[in-house]
Amino acid sequence: MDLRQLQALIAIADHGSFSSAAAALGTVQSNVSSHIARLEKELGVQLVDRHAGRLTEEGLAVLERARRITAELEAAAADVAALRHEVSGTARIGMIGTTARWLAPLLLDRMAATHPKVKLVIGDGTSATLEPHLAAGSLDAAVVNLPQSSPDLIERPLFDEDLVLVVARGHRFAERSHIEMVELDGIELLLPAPGTAFRKEIDDACRQRGVTLSPRAELDGVRLIASLTLRGYGPAILPATGATEGLQGFTRITVAGLPRRTVGLVLRRRGRPSAPARAMLEVLEGVVSSNLDPLSGLHAPSP
Repeated sequence: MDLRQLQALIAIADHGSFSSAAAALGTVQSNVSSHIARLEKELGVQLVDRHAGRLTEEGLAVLERARRITAELEAAAADVAALRHEVSGTARIGMIGTTARWLAPLLLDRMAATHPKVKLVIGDGTSATLEPHLAAGSLDAAVVNLPQSSPDLIERPLFDEDLVLVVARGHRFAERSHIEMVELDGIELLLPAPGTAFRKEIDDACRQRGVTLSPRAELDGVRLIASLTLRGYGPAILPATGATEGLQGFTRITVAGLPRRTVGLVLRRRGRPSAPARAMLEVLEGVVSSNLDPLSGLHAPSP
């Protein structure tokens, strides 16, 4: 088993075919086919279903290990380079969509200034989709809604953010800056999908005060909710970082009794982050700390 075989398997999983994998690796299809055939012979199983163009169950099991192996080799090379006082290489981080809109530009600017030889790969998604990618090794870290539940991951709070009601001009609350939660009773809202952590936070707070929310629609993804709200499809409860842009004609309203949401970093419990990843994490925590603003609904994490 050698690295080229594992890289070929990863490329097929990522790009969907032998030809696309070859193009991504800068080689020819016959080389990719040869690497996979040798790996299959060594392991004694079929790893790729040639007709369907996807990995078999055995291939998926090997893929998870292959991603970790290649990530560790990249980290080793980056660590050696860092010992020569030159942090270079790739750092991969995922962020929940609403936070990414606020945090990604800050991180990109500071990394360019302090570690120009580090290439950042930033992906967005929900907490539920990012955590498996982190555990599998395709991300170095993720910024998610806390708490998370995986025993394979550790978490570090970054900030707490207010939850606010966003309404359009003409809504009966549009001229107000503050309402009581009981006033939400029966109001049609765009709400997070049932079963999500964000929806649970909202429902728990409402239940404690005897308030029943009326969903106009239930949507999976806070960024989608924010987008639809700002296109006029209805008011919504949003985290502060999801209600910072494009608010002309809309009002942010404080709702007494709504909890704050905690956003934090999650890392794999095992293994040491590479030098580029460590540099990125240090910068990220620094830019968060220096850009918290209670007036905008962003607070230092609760002890």
